[in-house]
Amino acid sequence: MSGWLRVVLIGAGVVVASWVLLILLARRLPPGLARDLAQFLPDCLTTARRLRRDPRVPRRAKIAVAVAALWVLSPIDLIPEFLPVIGPLDDVIVVALLLRYAARTVPREVLLEAWPGNPDLLRRLLGRARR
Repeated sequence: MSGWLRVVLIGAGVVVASWVLLILLARRLPPGLARDLAQFLPDCLTTARRLRRDPRVPRRAKIAVAVAALWVLSPIDLIPEFLPVIGPLDDVIVVALLLRYAARTVPREVLLEAWPGNPDLLRRLLGRARR
């Protein structure tokens, strides 16, 4: 097996193992902040999948979520990933802005219906309801 293929397989294995560990932690931890944090990413993925299929979600919100996913998956970055600490900074900023935009265009009750986790956590993240 060539060297680059081995590196890719090891990297993929580490990512899969970290996701499995995250899912196990989310299911086994007692209720509280640690469990909410471990369950946050899986809850976000479930929510995005549910919102993608919901006809009440505006098309522009669906497009923003799709662009955020493509941005993270894209090998092209404004700041190279191999730079410690600041490497993923462009991904974090762009995705946060796109998801915030999407969350503001989706009706709050639809977002709360799609969220599988603790609804109080999502309410804290969203802040006060707009009037």
